[in-house]
Amino acid sequence: MGKAQKYVLLGDATYPLQDWILKPYQEDENLTQRQLQFNYRLKRAHSVIENAFLRLKARWQILLKCDDCSLELLPTLVLACCILHNICEAHDNPFNEEWLEGTEPTEMPKPCQPAPAAMEDSRAEQVRELMCQYFESCGEG
Repeated sequence: MGKAQKYVLLGDATYPLQDWILKPYQEDENLTQRQLQFNYRLKRAHSVIENAFLRLKARWQILLKCDDCSLELLPTLVLACCILHNICEAHDNPFNEEWLEGTEPTEMPKPCQPAPAAMEDSRAEQVRELMCQYFESCGEG
């Protein structure tokens, strides 16, 4: 679209809109079809990410109980699990669905209320609008 973009994190409505955090448009009757499509795609991407983390935790269940290792070791442990997981996924290593039994998807505590408008970055709306245009240009899916 002629404008370089950096990486962004996906957030929900409780996060402030920042140029590095994409969040959906506020759901109301005034949303355009393009904005609704953006929200839909953002939700789909978020579910893919949740599924990936669920598979990661199921395959490497040490991540469910990292309280028995030192804090200094924890980042290395998580990184090693991510690398090994990606290798397994890239080589179509079979995933045992029974592993999921021990990894109930738990909701991490999140704020209940949307972030105050004062925390939002006005430049971030340009990033969201560019993504919205991009999603519109690449059709349904």
